[in-house]
Amino acid sequence: MDAVGSATSISGQGLSPSTHGAQSQSEKSYFEKQRDALIAEIAVSLEHVLSNVNTLNRSLEGAIAVGKEFESVSTLWSTFYDGIAHENHGGVDEEELDEEMVEDE
Repeated sequence: MDAVGSATSISGQGLSPSTHGAQSQSEKSYFEKQRDALIAEIAVSLEHVLSNVNTLNRSLEGAIAVGKEFESVSTLWSTFYDGIAHENHGGVDEEELDEEMVEDE
């Protein structure tokens, strides 16, 4: 055997790359068929996961937006409560109010 013949037998078992590619496409082994099927199934599953994560993200953004809408109402009630507490107790500190409530119970 000459140098060219030994190089082809080592690298491609005597087949050219174009012949090897045509053979692998028409005659895939069981392993390759199963691998391709599993890869396709994983790709579909990842698409579903991505879709569900996007749906979750939109839901969380909606919940955060609703929470932000109530921020002004919360501030208003907090101001009202603080005003009523100071008016009824003559400016008594909130900690003192808590201590009084515990003593009363």
